[in-house]
Amino acid sequence: MTDRAPGGMPPGEFREWGHRMVDWVAGYLEDVERYPVLAAVEPGQVSAGLAVEAPVRGEPMESIFEDFRSVVLPGITHWNHPGFQAYFAVSGSGPGILGEFLTAALNVNAMVWKASPAATELEQVTLDWLRGFLGLPPGFAGTINDTASISTFHALAAARERGLPEARVRGLSEAPPGRVYATPETHSSILKAVHALGLGRDGARAVATGAGRGMDPAALERAIRDDIAAGRRPLAVVATIGTTSVTAVDPVGEIADVAAEHGLWLHVDAAYAGPAAALPRMRSHFRGWEWADSIVLNPHKWLFTPIDCSVLYVQDPGALHAAFSLTPAYLETGEEGVRHNMDLGLALGRRFRALKLWMVMRYFGQDGLRAILGHHLGLARLLAGLVDAAADWERWRPSPFSLVVLRHSPPGASASERDTANLGIMNRVNAGGTAFLSHTEIDGEVWLRCAIGNIHTMEQHVRATWAALQEAAGRVRLRQPAN
Repeated sequence: MTDRAPGGMPPGEFREWGHRMVDWVAGYLEDVERYPVLAAVEPGQVSAGLAVEAPVRGEPMESIFEDFRSVVLPGITHWNHPGFQAYFAVSGSGPGILGEFLTAALNVNAMVWKASPAATELEQVTLDWLRGFLGLPPGFAGTINDTASISTFHALAAARERGLPEARVRGLSEAPPGRVYATPETHSSILKAVHALGLGRDGARAVATGAGRGMDPAALERAIRDDIAAGRRPLAVVATIGTTSVTAVDPVGEIADVAAEHGLWLHVDAAYAGPAAALPRMRSHFRGWEWADSIVLNPHKWLFTPIDCSVLYVQDPGALHAAFSLTPAYLETGEEGVRHNMDLGLALGRRFRALKLWMVMRYFGQDGLRAILGHHLGLARLLAGLVDAAADWERWRPSPFSLVVLRHSPPGASASERDTANLGIMNRVNAGGTAFLSHTEIDGEVWLRCAIGNIHTMEQHVRATWAALQEAAGRVRLRQPAN
């Protein structure tokens, strides 16, 4: 090959390969089940199949695509596979994938309004649509980040800005130690954010849980009063609707009352479960979230939008602006009354993430999205019923959303035997290629997580997962106690 001329790939070549790759993607989505869910490679295997240095001269697309198929693809764990039931599923629907394609082609940076008026305004319109779909009041304004970890970081930065004004100029050394409250069930990104915001690991205080592992509002009240008496500054409380391990639901309404009494910022983490608020029968789990200062939910988890797409809603965009706005002369544009996305978070460069979400919401419509969400809840109830009816198996209760937490638990087995057996069962299922599950620990004991949320998952896939679990349990023998 010769050196590439300025201007990049010729339009004719791009058109040819664009068609070929769209055909490949369509075939992949149509028959993704032909792949094992979990990548069957050893560490270092993918990198060993690739060149050590970048090519000096350009290579043909045929060669590049062949390496994608023969080297890269075997190292892919297929999140689009209907048997992917680990973590919380992310699945890219057709309209979302096409939206991502157009986003890459436009390649805009929506940092200030003038840099991409459409990207800025379409984001606002789309998030207004989503807010209405979820039943949130009009007072919430939204912005799109990459992940919930960053959305949460931004929310807690705004809370720190509001709660520790002494730190605004000279830093935290001039301010009393701040506290953020959450339960032990809260996602690890909360502790990361607290640490990164300079509050230290001691800046996060664990609040005891009550029934169903939801936060105990009385314990929150006691913790706040204790900290005030000790000279600490309570800043924020993080309530979760749908925790990662067991999808526990904190009583947000009661927590909101405590937060309001003490002037704390209330952040609600609904990264996984948030879309379920669109279903009227699920609204009871979200009671009180309308009183939050900020809410995070991820359309890339359960709204079939390709990763990454995390939505942060805030009651007061000015709080984000106060925490992050810094405009040098080279970014001044002169417009009045417009939103500049760079003022709402740490990043200056911002992808046009709204386009794919807008296309997903238009293509499926509110009724279509509700139908898929309801279907997933029904599949979770199906699996829960199968577990409940089976001897030697038990299910964690409650299971309010589409996560089913279960374990093999024959009578007489010790805790350590159950743990070893369930890890063995999970590893056998994952190695089989039909399904991919993850695990968690509840009170120090191992449980298996089956998270249903992939747009491609149907009843036969859930039954196949259950069959794989039973077969694996039959092969992992627990030592029975002597008579």
